[in-house]
Amino acid sequence: MKALNILWQRLVTPEGETCERCGGTQDAIVQAIPKLQEALRPLGIEPVLETREIALDAFKGMPSESNRIWIAGRSIEDWLNAGVGKSTCCSACGGAECRTLEIGNERFETIPEQLILKAALLAASQALSAASDEGADSVEMKPGCCSGG
Repeated sequence: MKALNILWQRLVTPEGETCERCGGTQDAIVQAIPKLQEALRPLGIEPVLETREIALDAFKGMPSESNRIWIAGRSIEDWLNAGVGKSTCCSACGGAECRTLEIGNERFETIPEQLILKAALLAASQALSAASDEGADSVEMKPGCCSGG
């Protein structure tokens, strides 16, 4: 099986807490992974989730790094032709201006399951021909005209 790497990072306080929006995104990812496994298994692709915790000190310097998702080496906003915004968060974030995902006139503080699925399926679709051409064991996009690199 080829790996479709999915990386998600969020703030985790020293007490082990995160905010509501990161908690909601975590729930969405947990629901999306089994659906991706089922959909991609016949294609020989296995979604592999990695989660990273951002310490409070690092978060304070760069709150927009929390609640970020990369799929096959590209940001979710890149896959979805979305923008990145910010809005005041709560609790664990201490009122910081945290990351939002913006598509058209919609702003998402929590990244919904359907957007995670859509981005992952786009990545898998694009990677199928690239992986077969290269014989790769994992799905990572190379810099080029369409990868934003």
